[in-house]
Formats: sequence, structure tokens, C-alpha cells
Amino acid sequence: MTMGIAKIIGVLLIVAGALGLVYGGFSYTADTHSAKLGPVVLQVQERETVYVPVILSAAALALGVLLLRTFRSK
Repeated sequence: MTMGIAKIIGVLLIVAGALGLVYGGFSYTADTHSAKLGPVVLQVQERETVYVPVILSAAALALGVLLLRTFRSK
């Protein structure tokens, strides 16, 4: 059971590390203010960007590979 969980975590770390290296971050839209004036709805949305450091992506990738190599099938 533990080996299966370790393999799944390893694969997820490899995927997350690879995506971090390829994209370098992600963006999302946050609603900051909204007002409803009768039938009219006013909303202010801000686009936020989160940058993922390259060293963090590389570390996740390396840890994922290490987990898969450690718990590989014999």
C-alpha cells in the first residue's frame, strides 16, 4: 500500500515539476469589488500571476524521480 502511494506522489511531483519548468507560473482572476445597482451589476476583477521558481520545479521533478526509483517494482 505504501509503495503505491509513493509511486502516485512521485508521478504527481514529476508532472508538477515539469509543468513548473515549462510554464514558469500560473495566472488567475480574483474578484475584488462588486456592486449591484438595480438590474446592473458592476464587478472589478484583478488578474493575479503566481511565479514558480525554477529551483522549486527542478526539486519537485528530482524528488519525484527519486521516489519512483526508490519504490520501483522488482
